[in-house]
Amino acid sequence: MSTINKVPASAGAEWLLAGCALLKRAPVPLATLAVLWGMLSMVVMLVAVMLPATLLAMQFLLVLAGPLFFAGMLWAVREVDEGRHATPSNLLQPVRDGHALALVITLLPQLAAALVMGALLFVMVGTEQLQHLADVYQKMQAIAAAGGQPDPALVEGLPAGRLLLWLLLVAVVFVAVKWMTFIASPQILFSNTHVVDAMRNSLRACAHNWTAMLVFYLLAGIAIFAVGTGSLLVASLLSLVLGPTLAMGLWQFVLMAVVMPVLAGAAYAAWRQMMGHVASATSASAPSHIEV
Repeated sequence: MSTINKVPASAGAEWLLAGCALLKRAPVPLATLAVLWGMLSMVVMLVAVMLPATLLAMQFLLVLAGPLFFAGMLWAVREVDEGRHATPSNLLQPVRDGHALALVITLLPQLAAALVMGALLFVMVGTEQLQHLADVYQKMQAIAAAGGQPDPALVEGLPAGRLLLWLLLVAVVFVAVKWMTFIASPQILFSNTHVVDAMRNSLRACAHNWTAMLVFYLLAGIAIFAVGTGSLLVASLLSLVLGPTLAMGLWQFVLMAVVMPVLAGAAYAAWRQMMGHVASATSASAPSHIEV
């Protein structure tokens, strides 16, 4: 039986700070792992560009590899947290431990949500209205490209209410899916929890601590925007010397080298706090808990 701790809203900020602290303790090894993943992804996409027939297969491969990479980052941040060195081999540790299938299964809620919401769109709006919406969108794009002003009459007759309701449902489902996987991977890796139980525990823990999740997402969004904007300004200056293509490539690698280890460290800290593995460095007080 898993213990779900009740944490204060400020815990969301603590998770983000914990991720930053872990990156600060081993900036080069953790950043190297993120850059390595970025380079491997780039190689896969280059193969897809050179062999267009493999495009869908390469994209599917990257999607499947996403949870495995993030699990490898989680393993690396735990190594750093426990005083050991993070190495490139950490990226393959989840596969060596036999967790690959369980980690890939965590993609199923996203696939199911996409299928359900796609079908719901057709049910709520209808094929004819969707075609009408596509036609209106194309006309508005053509008018904007010509420098004209869109005619408000174009949007008359569109099912705005049903579309807004569908978008609201998409937002709710998106949050639920993200909560199902937020701390599922640490449970699979470090507690050997069954994937279904891990996703269920993750959803319940996030729902039980929704205020902390709200704070975390808000601060993480602000931090990512700030880092992205700052590094983009630097890349703009470098583009004058290195050229725009190389500068943008460096910008993407730098952003990944900072963001991915921090997010992995934050998920690791959230798992330790919410699932009964509270670390002394991140716990402000003894949390209350419920049994599931």
